[in-house]
Amino acid sequence: MKALTNNIQATLFGLSAVLLWSTVATAFSISLKYLSPTQLLLIANLVSLGFLVTLITFKGDAKELFTFAKRSWKTSLFFGAINPFIYYLILLQAYDMLPAQEAQAINYTWAIMLSFMAVPILKQRLKPTDYIAAAMCYFGVIYISTRGQVTSLEFSNGIGVVFALLSTVIWALYWLLNTKDKRPSLIGLTLNFAFALPLITLYAALTGELTHWNKEGLWGAVYIGVFEMGLSFVLWNQALKLTSSASRVANLIFLSPLLSIFWLSQFAGEPILQSTLVGLACILMGLFVQNWAKKAK
Repeated sequence: MKALTNNIQATLFGLSAVLLWSTVATAFSISLKYLSPTQLLLIANLVSLGFLVTLITFKGDAKELFTFAKRSWKTSLFFGAINPFIYYLILLQAYDMLPAQEAQAINYTWAIMLSFMAVPILKQRLKPTDYIAAAMCYFGVIYISTRGQVTSLEFSNGIGVVFALLSTVIWALYWLLNTKDKRPSLIGLTLNFAFALPLITLYAALTGELTHWNKEGLWGAVYIGVFEMGLSFVLWNQALKLTSSASRVANLIFLSPLLSIFWLSQFAGEPILQSTLVGLACILMGLFVQNWAKKAK
């Protein structure tokens, strides 16, 4: 009975996290109309750090946070440079150049990239289903990037597509290296944001983006900092702790891109492109094949 209750709670936590993640593309799209990617990242990082520190203090783990800050500052600086600094800077550049529906669909191929990068880093082997899943996902990327004109290979915005794909490399690298991180997950995430803050601030200063702020983009940045970079992680982490089947919770993530396109059409004024729907379907089928193979194994 307790296991059933925990699974129900895990599903609710997981659905809440997915619902929040599905709104992020809309928040990115709206905020980037008023703020540069660097400005958006700086505000969101600062807000997220405040949220996470408050949460840790409320839990009574502030002393542990300072202990790990002193003991593992090099690790925190290293991971903070990867995520959120480099990862979000590249991802936001992609969102700034591409329609949000295209950027977020391409970004979902990070799971496929993770499988291929695990070969040299974790010495894992690829299965035939990994190649099939990759072919389906990257065909979807090409279909989205060319707006359905696959044979012409004329990309709507080639640089934007490169940034979107590069973000999947950075994100996959972060999670692969994260398997060796010995810090508690919430403590580690908070320290990553803390040590990334001076890096982002310095970058913003060097690129002249500490001035000329547009106040209309601030609320979107605050929303991203609290919900995308903060609360959603806590909810997802809690879901994984409570569930008796991590794969069942993980499958909830498939709802996010579909909901995301709906929110974009309703609140960001982005017309839903047929090429995005077709390409996204290919990507989701590829991810499904990959997950199915893992379950079978």
